[in-house]
Amino acid sequence: MDPVERLKNGFEQFKTEVYEKKPDLFAPLKEGQWPKFMVFACADSRVCPSVTLGFEPGEAFTIRNIANMVPPYDKTKYSGIGSAIEYAVIHLKVENIVVIGHSKCGGIKGLMTFPYDGKNATDFIEDWVKIGFPAREKVQADHGSKSLDEQCAICEKEAVKVSLENLKTYPFVTEGLEKGTLKIIGAHYDFVNGAFEIVA
Repeated sequence: MDPVERLKNGFEQFKTEVYEKKPDLFAPLKEGQWPKFMVFACADSRVCPSVTLGFEPGEAFTIRNIANMVPPYDKTKYSGIGSAIEYAVIHLKVENIVVIGHSKCGGIKGLMTFPYDGKNATDFIEDWVKIGFPAREKVQADHGSKSLDEQCAICEKEAVKVSLENLKTYPFVTEGLEKGTLKIIGAHYDFVNGAFEIVA
């Protein structure tokens, strides 16, 4: 199908089957948004959190990137992610930040296999997934004898934990955690086996 036609047909299906059938849902959203969740998920086309977790429009403020990474607080290097977290926590007053890893993640495989010898083969990917380097080091130290696939599966969950620790470097996140107005959750979606688990 022509890509423009695919977009148009997809919207028409959404409009007739969802938008027009749920006026009580969409009417308040015309005035603003009050999501309870902020979700970090991978950009992988197989793991859309609204589909896998059944989020309705307005329920989750979602950031998707390679390997669902949350970088540490850095006004210069990671201002895009920082601004999203700041907006969600301070202005939208989300109550939960969820970081969701997933099975067969290409970004995590890259993290585990890039040589990091100073000769990057990519313009962006290696530097980005390096955010999860503490997870790589932990997996290699604790599970170095296992196969690459097994190490990657473990690292998918360990990298989520690194992102949760990085979230705590944002002062407004720490304040919310201390006040009890904010909770951070780590999860993993295994689409190979159809499983979802909380990992931290």
